[in-house]
Amino acid sequence: MIRFEHVTKRYADGTTAVDGLSFEVAEGELVTLVGPSGCGKTTTMKMVNRLIEPTDGRIFLDGDDISAIDPVQLRRRIGYVIQQVGLFPHRTVLENTATVPHLLGWKRQKARARAAELLDLVGLDPSVYGDRYPEQLSGGQRQRVGVARALAADPPVLLMDEPFGAVDPVVREHLQNEFLRLQEQVRKTVLFVTHDIEEAVRLGDRIAVYGQGSIEQFDTPATVLGAPANAYVADFVGADRGLKRLSVTPVEESDLDHPPVVHLDDPLSTATDRLRAEGARWAVVLDRDEHLHGWIPAGDTRTGSEGAVRDHARRMEAWLPLGAPLKQAFATMLQHDAGWIAVIDEAGEGRFLGVLTPARLHEALRRSVGADGRAVPRAEVEVESVTGVTEAAKG
Repeated sequence: MIRFEHVTKRYADGTTAVDGLSFEVAEGELVTLVGPSGCGKTTTMKMVNRLIEPTDGRIFLDGDDISAIDPVQLRRRIGYVIQQVGLFPHRTVLENTATVPHLLGWKRQKARARAAELLDLVGLDPSVYGDRYPEQLSGGQRQRVGVARALAADPPVLLMDEPFGAVDPVVREHLQNEFLRLQEQVRKTVLFVTHDIEEAVRLGDRIAVYGQGSIEQFDTPATVLGAPANAYVADFVGADRGLKRLSVTPVEESDLDHPPVVHLDDPLSTATDRLRAEGARWAVVLDRDEHLHGWIPAGDTRTGSEGAVRDHARRMEAWLPLGAPLKQAFATMLQHDAGWIAVIDEAGEGRFLGVLTPARLHEALRRSVGADGRAVPRAEVEVESVTGVTEAAKG
């Protein structure tokens, strides 16, 4: 969708902002441009909509050389979101959102209907916020309006210049979550400029790490964190890149251990026999449809205890869906002070799949790094196991 061919921007004073850039962004891909201030990432982005003209090289948008397109017409094909938002203070939220459709000659009713649709999509009820003015909104709400306005004419490309940089960390994380949700629905081709490597890792399908006017590495977040191209990239992503990698490494079924399992309607003696046979101190409790119900400790299944498993099962708070990032798994363990967490298959109607222990989480991270280094699936990478579920259940 976007292609740079040997693009250079050199100013009259001899300063070279970007030097010989060549890269491509696929349709529907979100690419984050990350690097220190003054490295050329914003210049790169602004050359796409010709707010800055390149000195040399060519840029293509959906196969068209943008130098042959009228700049005004080009910009109406591209959504643009900036940190300061740039909403018109004298116009309502609905009117702000409908700005580009109005410029394109849409009828008023159609433009307002589209604006209302987009406000709802970014989580702002148009019946509540549509008639308000920008000064009546919080910073996070104004950023949402900025995103809605950029999407109003359904552009194929979205340019975002540190759009969440002016809000506090809590609001910023919430906006990032909402934007990822939105991108899953609209699948725009996005260039996203940021100086924050954690934001780049969290949002990007691929990351372009800038040095001074050039790209030092252009790859997936996992590869940039697991296999930095050079010392500069390693230093930029930080010594804690292993921890950052947790946020881009999903829980896979091959990461899971399989503890003893009993069902709600089983007699307690069945649980006793199963735990004794496997030498475990707890078992997972499922209902008749194999959905997670909770767990039962061995102490509740001692000889002589009567009744069914359901009479002794304990609620299981520590669980997460398959595919959740390892960072979420680690956070869940800490939040519930849990030695293991259950993993379910939300796509499979909540079917219980297994459990993730701290040792298996560590192995998953190590396999992820090894898989990138050898260009093979994670399940094919063998690492030395520290402990298994039976040992964890015994501990």
